[in-house]
Amino acid sequence: MARPRTFDHSSVLKQVLDTFWLQGYEGTSMRDLTDRTGLTGPSLYNAFGDKSALYRQALDHYVDTTISARIARCESQPPRQAIETFFKEVVSRSLNDSDQKGCMLVNAAMADKPDDPQLQRDIAAILEQVERFFYQCVKSGQKDGSISLRLPARDLARNLLAVLMGIRVFARVRPEPRLLQGAVASALALLDED
Repeated sequence: MARPRTFDHSSVLKQVLDTFWLQGYEGTSMRDLTDRTGLTGPSLYNAFGDKSALYRQALDHYVDTTISARIARCESQPPRQAIETFFKEVVSRSLNDSDQKGCMLVNAAMADKPDDPQLQRDIAAILEQVERFFYQCVKSGQKDGSISLRLPARDLARNLLAVLMGIRVFARVRPEPRLLQGAVASALALLDED
């Protein structure tokens, strides 16, 4: 008779996430994961699958608890304010990241598992979700007059996404308040009327 699980699935997934986030996919061994979680290899495999499945679940958990949660918090605000709040949270998180891990999604896109086409498609879909959030905010803001009509909504949304990705990369190598806040200020200035 199999023994029932005696660990908190969510807590273990958070530990797995933290390990992959800090060390990357290639830099993390199953031994690292068992050491971090206190579980045996078979227990991890039975609960989550192989290392690749663990990574995917950790990345999904990251997206759900950071990106999707941030979008959900911001969507209830007026469009221009929603964009500004989104960036304020990102900058704050970046500046308070003592390990300079950056964004796990950006890390995954740039280095982790480049030979996994499904992962790359999934990452692209998540980035499209963020762009869609920006686009909807810009479109609504242009309609209510809080965002300039000077540039097309799609172009502004893509610019905001590009600035976001740049900030998350800088968060790893130069997490300096003036640099990150300056990038955001320039992006937000494009939203304002002449």
